[in-house]
Amino acid sequence: MTLVGATLAHHLAAASAPASGTTGPTGIDSFSLEISGGFDLAIKAMIALLLLGIALDVRTEDLRGVARRPVVFAAVTLAQFVLVPALTLVLVAAFDLAPSIALGMLLVVSGPAGSMSNLLTHRARGDVALSVSLTTLSSALAAVVTPVALAFWASRSPQASQVLDSVDLSPLEVLLEVLLLIVAPFAAGILVARALPRVAGRLRPLVEPTVLVMLLLIVVGGLASNLSGSAAYLLEVGPAVVAQNAMSLAVGFAVALACRIPAAARRAVTLEVGVRNTALALVLAISFFPEYGGVALVAALWGFWDVATGLALATWWRRRSARPDDRPGERVRSTGPTPPAR
Repeated sequence: MTLVGATLAHHLAAASAPASGTTGPTGIDSFSLEISGGFDLAIKAMIALLLLGIALDVRTEDLRGVARRPVVFAAVTLAQFVLVPALTLVLVAAFDLAPSIALGMLLVVSGPAGSMSNLLTHRARGDVALSVSLTTLSSALAAVVTPVALAFWASRSPQASQVLDSVDLSPLEVLLEVLLLIVAPFAAGILVARALPRVAGRLRPLVEPTVLVMLLLIVVGGLASNLSGSAAYLLEVGPAVVAQNAMSLAVGFAVALACRIPAAARRAVTLEVGVRNTALALVLAISFFPEYGGVALVAALWGFWDVATGLALATWWRRRSARPDDRPGERVRSTGPTPPAR
């Protein structure tokens, strides 16, 4: 952690120093989280491990669930990749955000659901089987949908498009990166789950928390190295992230109501739309936009905030007096006493 903080401190200091005779990003857009090649490789290894962990819990019946409830799956997919990003454009304009913050917000909601939603759904006494199936589908679609969605929605934001134009990022480049980060480890995880089920059962509860904490520590190290400047950045990013997260949860709940599904399923859908794979967003931000640290800062704050709000919401649901249709009828995985982890 000391080496990470020192590396990031160097880049943060360089970003905050005025450049003579040059023009470039200013304010939060000059906040840099650029890291050395070795750390970049380590981060990519972390995200590959995260996706492998997700795949360890995939079973064929999860995929069959898509065919059993096609309307629900179609509605949730449209909410995740179309409705929430479109409303994010409205938030970006309303807050008049800096380019890197705008792009960070669009990057988060162009990605798949976070597997943490499965744990939160279990805590909320929601439909775990539905939650797992939805996460599996969005993760599988992300290899193609995420780069296309990011390019499409960012091009419709005057702020976010400035960053894309400055880095000359092609959708094909993002597609290849996401394929390497998602498809390969996803396939490997499924193979491990089939060939070594006992090993897979032990790894499931450990993978995501470990990876997410390590990724967030990298950003925390950078923030701590330049605390005075970071405080102002957090105040600039925080309100927009809070508003976007609340909007995402509200959209998920509205879609669930529109689908007329039971209460347990409504909880699963709400959390599925509201909890995103911020670890993937963070590694993409560091890989493709290292000179625009605001992109990574948004992803990192999302990682903290959506777990906090998701946990609070799940706990509130859990404590509510159970009504007949509040009782979850989901299949809980028989991998041990702990809830299903991704």
